[in-house]
Amino acid sequence: MEKYRKCIAFHNLGCKVNAYEMSAMILAFEQAGYTIVPFEGPADIYVVNTCSVTNIADRKSRQMLHRAAKQNPDAIIVAVGCYVQAAYEDLKKDPLVHVIVGNNRKADIVSIVEKYMSELPEKQESEKPTLVDVLDIAHETCYENMEVDASSSRSRAYIKIQDGCNMFCTYCIIPLTRGRIRSRAVSDILSEAERLAAQGVVEIVLTGIHVSSYGRDWKQSGETGAAGVSPLLSLLKRLQAVPGIERIRLSSLEPRIVTPEFAAELKKLTKVCPHFHLSLQSGCDATLKRMNRRYTAEEYANCCKLLRTVYDRPAITTDVIVGFPGETEEEFAQTVRYLEEINLYEMHVFKFSPRKNTPAAKMPGQLTEAVKADRSDVLMEMSERHSRAYREAFAGETLEVLIEESLQIDGREYYVGFTKNYIRVAVPAEENPLAVNALAEVTLTAVPVGTDCVLGQLRVLA
Repeated sequence: MEKYRKCIAFHNLGCKVNAYEMSAMILAFEQAGYTIVPFEGPADIYVVNTCSVTNIADRKSRQMLHRAAKQNPDAIIVAVGCYVQAAYEDLKKDPLVHVIVGNNRKADIVSIVEKYMSELPEKQESEKPTLVDVLDIAHETCYENMEVDASSSRSRAYIKIQDGCNMFCTYCIIPLTRGRIRSRAVSDILSEAERLAAQGVVEIVLTGIHVSSYGRDWKQSGETGAAGVSPLLSLLKRLQAVPGIERIRLSSLEPRIVTPEFAAELKKLTKVCPHFHLSLQSGCDATLKRMNRRYTAEEYANCCKLLRTVYDRPAITTDVIVGFPGETEEEFAQTVRYLEEINLYEMHVFKFSPRKNTPAAKMPGQLTEAVKADRSDVLMEMSERHSRAYREAFAGETLEVLIEESLQIDGREYYVGFTKNYIRVAVPAEENPLAVNALAEVTLTAVPVGTDCVLGQLRVLA
């Protein structure tokens, strides 16, 4: 076993939830005495946190597992995550993968790997057996508690507050790989926020598979929330009171949660950033219905209008899928017109990817990759144009920026950070001596720096 206690490397694929869980797994191995090394180099153990949201994600997951095996044929290769949950029967047949760990078992990954190593027979390395620890995630009801750490130099950290999804959109495999909604206890979230604040974290991002569902499972779990108050809103009010945490972001929201009451209460929480990711997927009602999205394009637009009434120019971002089965030229044109009208800050554009065991994979009217690519290009151009216009609209205004890092851009040193409404700002370092983690007032210009920054001049807040 000692042979494998030297060096362990990690690679993460996929969403913010995966990133949080990867950080928690790294922390667990560090606390157990392992040395963390870069994935690109030699290691005794490689852990790949896989993703299965698209066919491309599946392929990348397999590629990274095989790349690890190639880097050190004698190493133990550990596959964890969503691709594992969806394809563990196939992975069991892969001789290059030795330990297969499903979702809701990541918190126990150290003991699982050590159990494997302790039982590893004295054989040639090519004869290593396979250990599989994958639960039937569809019947999981308990939230798997994990925690992350941060050094004092980090300004932002993710906090996972829930797992799973009950929505069953017709294109999505996530309910099959993550299971039903399971919410984290408020006390555990507050404890992690307090610990991160003590380590120097200034901004937290609440993340989960379906954040808007937070607390909806409490009747089954025994957890309780304030009567008549949205569990998510109640949690935000508690986090607002955590000393040291100056900003709170929400990673994603379902449009239907944005009611007049919810928006009004949210506005009272001064630490909550006016940056809202509202997942749309299509601007055409017929397409939304085939997707099993439970709102109309008009209802989504009304949510945007509501947020823009309550907040001054909030940053609203979204996801859009192009080339969904049956999407006609007119339906896509309708989406284009709709998106031009509601004018969002950023759009994450995805080409439809048929996922095995989902209804959309069997729907008629499957479109070619060429059509999907053309439609993606149209929306990507629009997103870049709208994003640039949004940033330029703040030229000459002074906004609070949280400085997160020091970067070289085009050969010049800058301090780089984000405003509350998620504008990335670069400040010349030689003119503005400043430390990472500082909150500063920055006067923005319309001058772009690099690919997604605007230039700013700042003074440190007292």
